[in-house]
Amino acid sequence: MQPPRIVLASGSPRRRHLLEQLGLDFSVRPPSVDERLHEGEGPAPAAERLARAKAASQVEAGSLTLGCDTLVAHRGAVLGKPGSIREAAAMLERLSGHAHTVYTGIALATPDRMVSTIEATLVWFRPLSVRECMEYVTTGEPLDKAGSYGIQGFGAAIVDRIEGDYFNVMGLPVRRLLQLLQAHGWRYAFGKLVPHDEEPGMG
Repeated sequence: MQPPRIVLASGSPRRRHLLEQLGLDFSVRPPSVDERLHEGEGPAPAAERLARAKAASQVEAGSLTLGCDTLVAHRGAVLGKPGSIREAAAMLERLSGHAHTVYTGIALATPDRMVSTIEATLVWFRPLSVRECMEYVTTGEPLDKAGSYGIQGFGAAIVDRIEGDYFNVMGLPVRRLLQLLQAHGWRYAFGKLVPHDEEPGMG
């Protein structure tokens, strides 16, 4: 049985990089989805709702469409992507020396079925000076990322430790992706997808 092609409903280069590392066949089709939160909506349900909306917006026959949404929450406030350099610096100052939670909603859809879930990771920043926050912001790296940082880039230097899935902080919890693939009847066989009940070949 020919495995389905994955459609990544995201413009994130970090998600694309992780799928490339897994060796999966995929195409990229960024969605057009209103990412504003609903009044009173928590970060976990919001991330899952947006992931489902992104997957649904690009679903097509014969493919598995992957939608993701990542949100950062700190002391009850949801921190999305910054709207400006000033806002990015303010977010970093707010998170300095504290723990926050990264939530990623992930959805996998066909025209007939959608499955989704959520992953959460605790992240601690080391104490940062105002100067360090501005120096990091001026690299440009934080400007397209929830919480104004990327753990896999220069942002590695501001993270003290994490508790949970590192790949979730990058925006694609790989373990959850494999679970959703299995829910659709496919198993990851190190570089390819095979039917869930098929034994791996030894040749």
